[in-house]
Amino acid sequence: MSIKELKTQLPDAEWLCVAPGRINLLGEHVDYNGGAVLPAAIHRSIKLAALLHTGNIIELHAIDLAESVCFNLDQLALKLDINGLPLPGWACFPAGVAHVLQSHGYRITPIKAALTSDIPIGSGLSSSAALEVAFAALWQELGEWSLDRLSLARFCQEAENVYIGVNSGLMDQFASANGVEGHALYFNTKSLEYYPVPIPKNYSVVVADSKIRRKLTQSGYNNRRADCEEALAILKKEMQEIENLSDVSPAEFTLLAHKLPPVIARRARHVVSECARVERGVGLLGDGKIIEFGELMFDSHRSLRDDYEVSLPELNFLVETAASLAGCVGARLTGAGFGGCTVNIVENSRLDEFISRLEYEYASAFGKMADVFDCHIVKGVSAFPWNWNSSRLEKNNPEWDILD
Repeated sequence: MSIKELKTQLPDAEWLCVAPGRINLLGEHVDYNGGAVLPAAIHRSIKLAALLHTGNIIELHAIDLAESVCFNLDQLALKLDINGLPLPGWACFPAGVAHVLQSHGYRITPIKAALTSDIPIGSGLSSSAALEVAFAALWQELGEWSLDRLSLARFCQEAENVYIGVNSGLMDQFASANGVEGHALYFNTKSLEYYPVPIPKNYSVVVADSKIRRKLTQSGYNNRRADCEEALAILKKEMQEIENLSDVSPAEFTLLAHKLPPVIARRARHVVSECARVERGVGLLGDGKIIEFGELMFDSHRSLRDDYEVSLPELNFLVETAASLAGCVGARLTGAGFGGCTVNIVENSRLDEFISRLEYEYASAFGKMADVFDCHIVKGVSAFPWNWNSSRLEKNNPEWDILD
């Protein structure tokens, strides 16, 4: 849905917010282990139109789901709407953000809002993080808070951890809030250091959506995090100075792996090796050595498949097929796994051929279509008064409606 079409759903809208989804080139399941990651914000986004509301009520309309809900800002902890019914799952994300922000002393402005998204839910492209960041950024603008985007992302992560019940790391919210056009972001989740890394202009980032959906609260995500915590507790007996699994080098892990139960050892081996891949990969990407960087992506997928065990046959097929196609230099699953998408780096000259061939091979193997598309790498969340820039926004960016 375009911004103009969104306006027809809420004609009196006074504010517009656009928050992008994200892909992750390297660094999967390490953000909750203190490791560094390489995400990028993409053109698939949450679009939110809003106007000020009376009372202390938040009124939300999810256009794509044809669902509406109202809840009271004084009763967020109950997770109920104004009729005493449980909040629908999607509404828990803005409610959770409001709850966390209020707990930190920020006043939440009552709003009526309509929202739409072209980020597939459960695809591993961070639709939930984009939803959180969109509302947080809008409330920041309305409240005129002096708050940097990293801090805003951390509040959104807290909402997902505490209110939603998913023990996620900070990467998803960070990428949606801080994206840089044409760049991946090196983000050290322990030190919170970050900087942009250019993606070579003669290559495209391509997403292949398997169309298999998962919910992190119902998948093995929290179990994987618990496995990592168990590994850390055991390794700390031998290395008292470590705070996270990211503090363990590959050489140190090789010496100590025998002290871990087999499954826990595999989980920890993925984290330790993935952290090393990111540190090597950021230098390669920055130097434009895209072939070598792509090899690290393939290595990452094998580790996610074999050691972390979060892949599926469909995702493995997409990666293996991509590797066989001309122009593809790297591929891996992106996101938590258990379904969702793969991310691929493809030569521009081979882009159309790659997309059509990957779609054909997937349909032939599984009897269903994958959604394979070229990603625009965009800036992070933007929130502004509707009349400030919305018409220029559509004109300048007709494909993806992101503020330039």
